[in-house]
Amino acid sequence: MHDLSFLVPIGIVSAIMARGAFTTWVKAKHGLPLDDRQSRRERRWQERSGYQPNDLDAERQVRLLSDENEKLVGKIGRLEERLAVLERIATDPAERTAREIDALRDR
Repeated sequence: MHDLSFLVPIGIVSAIMARGAFTTWVKAKHGLPLDDRQSRRERRWQERSGYQPNDLDAERQVRLLSDENEKLVGKIGRLEERLAVLERIATDPAERTAREIDALRDR
């Protein structure tokens, strides 16, 4: 029998690579995020160094998001008003709408 012991390390490496490919395929198939080595490296660094996200950064981000939320709520209110006007124009008789437009022009 020939000495095929050199195939053992090749088989081990092949099995490890096949496992990685299969894991990636399953994650991609089910829409799970694929691991990013850089982010894992950063998380390990943060754990080892005792890094804690700054509370001021979190508060600032909450404040920015709250401001953006207020702007969007205002924008939605204006759009709802405009939509109500358009619905009224679409459902009202043409004569009444023409009178209201003329009344607005006379102002």
